Amino acid sequence: MHQAAVQRQRRAAQAIAAQAQVGTQAGGVVAFHPIVWLDAIHYKIREHWRYIGKAVYTILGLNIEGKKELLGLYLSDQEGAHHWLSVLTDLHNRGVEDILIACVDGLKVFPEAIESIYPKTEIQHCIIHQIRNSLKYVASKNQKVFMADLKCVYKAATLNAAESALDELEAKWGEKYPMVIKSWKVKWPTLSAYFKYPDHVRTAIYTTNAVEAVHRQFRKLTKTKGGFANENSLLKLLYAGILKASERWTHPVQNWNLTLSQLAIHFDGRLEKHIAL
Repeated sequence: MHQAAVQRQRRAAQAIAAQAQVGTQAGGVVAFHPIVWLDAIHYKIREHWRYIGKAVYTILGLNIEGKKELLGLYLSDQEGAHHWLSVLTDLHNRGVEDILIACVDGLKVFPEAIESIYPKTEIQHCIIHQIRNSLKYVASKNQKVFMADLKCVYKAATLNAAESALDELEAKWGEKYPMVIKSWKVKWPTLSAYFKYPDHVRTAIYTTNAVEAVHRQFRKLTKTKGGFANENSLLKLLYAGILKASERWTHPVQNWNLTLSQLAIHFDGRLEKHIAL
C-alpha cells in the first residue's frame, strides 16, 4: 500500500471513529486494549470504468472498561499480510501502544504481521474461520461425522484433552483429508491459545464473532448494492452500520470483571498502570 493510500485510509478511519464517537480520546485512539478483533469484508468499487474488488479492514477493540470501540476501517485492493502490516503500522502510529490478545481470521501469515508491530501480543486464530475452511475440503457425505469428531477438539475442557482429540482426528481422517489435518496441526499454537483461560474468557476470544457482528450490520445496508460508484459512497453506508452496531456498545461485555482479573494474572505487569485502584 503506497504511503498516500495509507494516509487517505488513516483519515477515513479517524473520521469514521470520531463521527461514531468510539475509539477516540483526546483526538487519538486509546493507547491500551486488552482484546482486539481484526477481520475483513469485501466489496466491489468502480475505478477507471470497471469494478474492482476491495477489502475493508475492520479493527474492533475492547477497552479497559470492557466496552467495544471501533479503532479503524481501511480500504485496500486485496486482503493479505502486507496490507494488514500497513494497517497495523498506522494503528500503532495513531497511538495504540499495547494489545494483549489479537483475535484474527484464518490468514496464514497474519501472526507475523502482528508480531512485527506488537511483539508481546498473544494471537488467537478464529476457530470458526478454521472450521469453515476445513469443511470446504471434506466431502459432504462425511461432514456431519467429521464435525462431531472435530467438536471434541475445539470444545475440549483442557489443552491436553484437545490435543488428544486432535490426534484421534488425525488417526481417523488423516489419510482421507491430509491437507485439513495438516492445517490444524500447523496452526495449532495460535488456534489453541484460548485453552489456557476459563470459559468466560474463551468465549470472548476464540472467534472473531464480535467484529463479524459489525460486518452483519454492513451487509444489511449494502446487500442490495452490486457495487459502489466510489470509496466515499461505500464509507457513508459503513458509517451508518457503525452507528447501528455501536448502539450495543454502551455497557461492558459479559463477565468483564472476571475476564480482566484473569488477564491480569496471565499478563503480569501490563494492566496495572491502566487500572485505577
